[in-house]
Amino acid sequence: MLDLLITGGRVIDGTGAPAIYASVAVEGDRLRILRGDVSDLKATRRIDASGKVVCPGFIDIHAHSSLVILDEPEHMPKVHQGVTTEVIGIDGVSYAPLRRESDRKDLIWINSGFDGSPSTSATWSSLSEYLDVFDRSVAVNIATMVGNSPLRVGSVGWDMRQATAPEMDVQLGLLREAIGEGAFGLSTGLDYPPGAYADTDELVALSKETAKLGGFYHTHVRYTLGDRFLDPFREALEIGERSEVPVHLTHLCRLVTNPGEADRIFELVDNARAGGMDITFDMFPYPYGPTKILIMFPQWIQDGGPANILKVLKDGEARERIRGEVVPLAKDWDHIWMTNFKRPENKKYEGLSVAAVSEGRGLHPVDTMSELLIEENLGVSFVGEVIDEDTLPDFMAHPLYMVGSDAVMIGDFPSPMAYGCYPMFLSMMVRKDGRMRLEDAIRKMTSGPAQRLGIHDRGILRDGLFADLVVFDADVIKPNVSRDDPKALSDGVDYVIVNGTLVIDQGRHTGALPGRALRKV
Repeated sequence: MLDLLITGGRVIDGTGAPAIYASVAVEGDRLRILRGDVSDLKATRRIDASGKVVCPGFIDIHAHSSLVILDEPEHMPKVHQGVTTEVIGIDGVSYAPLRRESDRKDLIWINSGFDGSPSTSATWSSLSEYLDVFDRSVAVNIATMVGNSPLRVGSVGWDMRQATAPEMDVQLGLLREAIGEGAFGLSTGLDYPPGAYADTDELVALSKETAKLGGFYHTHVRYTLGDRFLDPFREALEIGERSEVPVHLTHLCRLVTNPGEADRIFELVDNARAGGMDITFDMFPYPYGPTKILIMFPQWIQDGGPANILKVLKDGEARERIRGEVVPLAKDWDHIWMTNFKRPENKKYEGLSVAAVSEGRGLHPVDTMSELLIEENLGVSFVGEVIDEDTLPDFMAHPLYMVGSDAVMIGDFPSPMAYGCYPMFLSMMVRKDGRMRLEDAIRKMTSGPAQRLGIHDRGILRDGLFADLVVFDADVIKPNVSRDDPKALSDGVDYVIVNGTLVIDQGRHTGALPGRALRKV
């Protein structure tokens, strides 16, 4: 007897091949594609998918669920969109390997406006132990990169300086250990200390080791470098060329303000590809960028770690210097809204712009943010309008593109990607703009990310592969999030199956937690 039989649907296998009409059978955690009459087959559960699409579960190549999912293992915002696998440890921030408990606590603290602060104790040390925390205890599968920040913390510490030769040996040893225990490669977030303190040569050395071990380089580039437009990406391509590591550029269009600029970035990427570089990129289908508010502050205030940040922010002379260096990471302070306030007296600021809160407090915007960082122990997050909306379809239609939500999951007013990324992509690119065949759009969410990771048993529908599946209505799927209601669930996703287990059943979460920790082999 089959555990589950999905009949009547339009089956899209994730490779970009045309849809077929077939049935999908689930036995244990594996799937089979069945053609022809299946009326005589017995199954514990049948799903009639007539008029719907049946495809592989979506793989988020850029997820910020590292810590949030520990407190909210059902992961409703993402699994309700059809996501069955999340890639964490991106932007240079993984929470392993870290030998000292104090370092784990400090890395969580400095990124509390980014990944949140779990109520559960972070007792793991190695990357293998960290992955074990997720295995069969969350709703989706988890794959991780190893960030260069914990590598630096475990060798250099929190100091703003170059690594010495012995410290590089320690970093390389930690990197080898992490990839050997299942990390899929190296990530960097070169706007986020302490990983941002690494220079190009240090990153090349780490990337060479990553390439030897069969991993790839997943990078949030150094956006403040050189011309602050093409030079950040040129550094990433230089790292790829010198180390021969596959390169994945994240939120590629963040610096684009007009269509002509998009063409110049495409030229860089296409030329690198034509020259033989294995290169891909991700982007989300919204003009907003979420992250911790600390990203707008100069990196020198973070020298020494999170406790030192609070000291500097409280210093009058330092504050005056900071005011002269901080600029809005959007066109102005009106287009940046803040979230993730914990103190009751600050909850009234949830979703308000920096400009509005500053006016209410009678302070300069930098002083407003500084005071709130002190009051909230660094845990303030923000969402800003940072991308030219008109160029988004051009990036998403590019052949090297794959979907990555970059959704910061914390606060009462999170970015719209947290609840709407995948429905927005499908409704925008396939149904509204008609820029893409449905089969190609699904490939960018399934086999594309799986191929980038080197996962061969998920991301496509083939007999014997893992049963990570989504059943959705292509004519209905759409996001419902808005500026005032950022946590509204999307329409159109009816069923989500992870490792053969129904997690979303007729649009409702079953409470099942069948996700597995995926390890690079």
